[in-house]
Amino acid sequence: MSDPLRLGIAGLGTVGAGVVKIVRQKSVLLEARTGRGIAISAVSARNREKDRGVPLTDYGWEDDPVTLATRDDVDVFVELVGGSDGPAKAAVEAALKAGKDVVTANKALLAHHGQALAQLAEDNGCVLRFEAAVAGGIPVIKALTEGLAANDITRVMGVMNGTCNYILTRMESGGLSYAEAFAEADGLGFLEADPELDVGGIDAAHKLSLLSAIAYGTQVAFDAVELEGIGRVSIDDIRQASDMGYKIKLLGVCRMTGRGLEQSMSPCLVPASSPLGQLEGGTNMVVIEGDQVGQIVMRGAGAGEGPTASAVMGDVVDIARGTRVTTFGAPASRLVQATPAKAATPAPYYLRMSLADKPGALAKVASALGEAGVSIHRMRQYDHVDNAAPVLIVTHKTTRAALDAALDAIPATGVVQGDPVALRIEQV
Repeated sequence: MSDPLRLGIAGLGTVGAGVVKIVRQKSVLLEARTGRGIAISAVSARNREKDRGVPLTDYGWEDDPVTLATRDDVDVFVELVGGSDGPAKAAVEAALKAGKDVVTANKALLAHHGQALAQLAEDNGCVLRFEAAVAGGIPVIKALTEGLAANDITRVMGVMNGTCNYILTRMESGGLSYAEAFAEADGLGFLEADPELDVGGIDAAHKLSLLSAIAYGTQVAFDAVELEGIGRVSIDDIRQASDMGYKIKLLGVCRMTGRGLEQSMSPCLVPASSPLGQLEGGTNMVVIEGDQVGQIVMRGAGAGEGPTASAVMGDVVDIARGTRVTTFGAPASRLVQATPAKAATPAPYYLRMSLADKPGALAKVASALGEAGVSIHRMRQYDHVDNAAPVLIVTHKTTRAALDAALDAIPATGVVQGDPVALRIEQV
């Protein structure tokens, strides 16, 4: 029988403790499925004395994750420290240079340094796996790199941040304002230490940039993601979008076009009857469209101890079996630097604005839209509030450039109070 695969685990937070539990509790199952044992040699964390709900006395301890990464009794370095730089980056680099395979759940690290780390892994004959970095327990990385490898990917989209999805669904189900739903999520411990990583869409954009690289054979380009968080979504938008048959989601979308790679993470409307429209709470969903398979929908827990530790161990099991896949599904030297393109694929848009109580106000708005080449598909007007009438417009398919031209012209009509809200409607 083969020697056991020896792990060094850096980071013993929720996910790290979950990985230790799986290795301890599932040893027989793991050996049966891989043909070899999987054991933990040593661990590392900031606080050695903290009770993590799992025994650690059987393992070596290193205060420094870089030292752990280079131990002779470690075959696979499991990085669960987090952060795009600092100890996480230093330890992963040290492990790869020492010829160790690496498994990580660190989307920020890969979004900022993925190309260099992928090249370093290949230069040293190592694999760098990161299933747990995107969509928690959903095996979307494996689906793209392996199961769908024979497909030209036409579009990838999804809800990739459970906290944002929780806030948006609670706004609807509880009639809460954004501030109230945000406070509720914070009280439940759903938000990152820096909440802007969640509600600003940064966390989800990290994930989208990694999926884009795999789907289109490109170098990771996080800085090219068009990014807008959910802070401007109001309870009025939630209610009125629902009234028109839509739900609002923080939606990541990437596609390769003749102009270049489109990557956007922003609030969008999706049909309420669609799989994305029916997604509730903190759950994630990724939709992949390929030329051979059509549309694939994957739904599951996007965070938490069990789902994320499961994804980490999925990568460990592959290494134990001898499965060796390049980091982004193609040799790092062959990943091209994509031309970034602003989202210009035509789509319908949802517009909400407040019109002054003046004769001909709606006609002036319609004229401004028409002159920019934007046509109205349907419209709904609500009762007047304080001498203003809320108006909803759903356009026919148009480009964002044409819509922006119309939005620039609308204030000059003198009939709109405040700034209009414009959200893309993504067809699912």
